[in-house]
Amino acid sequence: MALLTWNDGYSVKVKQFDDQHKKLIDLVNQLHDAMKVGKGGQIIGDVLKALIDYTGTHFAAEERLMKLHSYPDYEAHKKEHNMLVMQVLDVQKKYQEGNAPITQNIMNFLKEWLVKHIQGDDKKYGPFLNGKGVV
Repeated sequence: MALLTWNDGYSVKVKQFDDQHKKLIDLVNQLHDAMKVGKGGQIIGDVLKALIDYTGTHFAAEERLMKLHSYPDYEAHKKEHNMLVMQVLDVQKKYQEGNAPITQNIMNFLKEWLVKHIQGDDKKYGPFLNGKGVV
């Protein structure tokens, strides 16, 4: 069973970003699935790197559209993105140093990070961008 399952409650009503959020959920689920069969340690490095890379691409796309359409909370949203990236980079650094075993705590962090950001910060820009013709 997946740790996270996409549902319409996660939708920000911008297809490009919904698709990207689905990819991020898939990456977290890959790690979770590997952990369940005792192979989390074998793939965490790759999954963390993919999460960091893809999150950077995703955040840049969101920020580009927000800036283009003068989203009023752009600066606060960008600051939140930067903080989230720093947290994931910290997890990756600890893992690389051998100080972060694959635990349910890491999975819970990734899940909460993703869900909170999508349902909190990202949900706010959907109606604004929709009003600018972005669907």
